[in-house]
Amino acid sequence: MRIVVAVCCGLILSGCSVFNGLVYRIDVPQGNYLEQRDVDQLRVGMNKAQVEYVLGAPVAASAFNSDTWHYVFSMNSGTGAASYTQHITLRFENDQLVSYEGDFERPENFDIPLEQ
Repeated sequence: MRIVVAVCCGLILSGCSVFNGLVYRIDVPQGNYLEQRDVDQLRVGMNKAQVEYVLGAPVAASAFNSDTWHYVFSMNSGTGAASYTQHITLRFENDQLVSYEGDFERPENFDIPLEQ
């Protein structure tokens, strides 16, 4: 009788974890999805409105420094496969884009202002 009670308690405590492989889980994308062709349009001297037109609104603007914009994208796979994250940080001075850091390749024409 004790063995039956112990087995029943074990099954109850395990819950539905036995069925994890059978349950469908969706991929969860979060943040700003960007491609290299979007990032290639960035140029030094662009104002915030122009950058927002090209990349969209940043997912996280710094609460303490409105001149720093962070674009972050993460994909969490429902299958348990490796998830990945991409990020870009843009810095502005006097409403003009001055620097770029991130996971994408630096745009070739980034250092050439739009006026040229």
